[in-house]
Amino acid sequence: MKQLVSTDWLEENLDSVRIIDGSWHMPNTKRNPEKEFREKHIPNSVFFDLDKNSNQESNLPHMMPTEDQWNKLNSTYGIKNDDHIIIYDNSDVMSSCRWWFSYIFFGHNPNLVSILNGGLKKWVKEEKKITNKILDFKESYYISKINNELIFNKKQIDKNIIIKKYLVVDARAKERFNGLVAETRKGLRSGNIKDSKNLPFKFCINETDNTFKGKEELKKIFTQFKVSESKEKVFSCGSGVTACILGLANSIISGKTPLVYDGSWAEYGRE
Repeated sequence: MKQLVSTDWLEENLDSVRIIDGSWHMPNTKRNPEKEFREKHIPNSVFFDLDKNSNQESNLPHMMPTEDQWNKLNSTYGIKNDDHIIIYDNSDVMSSCRWWFSYIFFGHNPNLVSILNGGLKKWVKEEKKITNKILDFKESYYISKINNELIFNKKQIDKNIIIKKYLVVDARAKERFNGLVAETRKGLRSGNIKDSKNLPFKFCINETDNTFKGKEELKKIFTQFKVSESKEKVFSCGSGVTACILGLANSIISGKTPLVYDGSWAEYGRE
């Protein structure tokens, strides 16, 4: 599984892969990722809107889109089942990882889905080529094959509190996990899922260049936060976005496809 590609690798392979800007920003930042994409992006890339391309019938944020939604999204941009997908973002919450997990959930070959390590920030810092040109692509016929076992629901999380088969790992900041600050979304109590562990996602990322830490360093971090035990892990967060950062970090360590609680605290923390 090739979870990450470097900026140099992408620069050399711009014309042989499909590139997606999967930027999403926390609402309190007042940033518009689509507007930013139109102003500046990596050549040959298309923009995927996380809010618009989540399940619109759910009353929870960022739930996985329907199979029809996913097929239409990819087909509209001419993406094929055998394309190597490179995803990047310009976000503080590394939303590209959510798209990485989404592709695997919908059955894309895990060896053909990668994150641009360091994202747009590193790309721009290295003065690599950017553009504001929006490309048109010939429509394709993308067909998904859903891996339902990769996503957990609330019923499964409640059952796990009893049977203790999985370790639930929460990617939120320590203050939110411990219930010391109010949740930003209305109608949510503060706190965490019983018996879950906390590993704030930012510990997995190098602050200097926004890249993932290496395998051995990630192992130490997972041990430090007491989430390195042999139990299979289910990753959670606020709404299923940053959980996928931990999922990717765990995949770097273990080579395994992550399990994610899709509703996360947006569902479990309802008052």
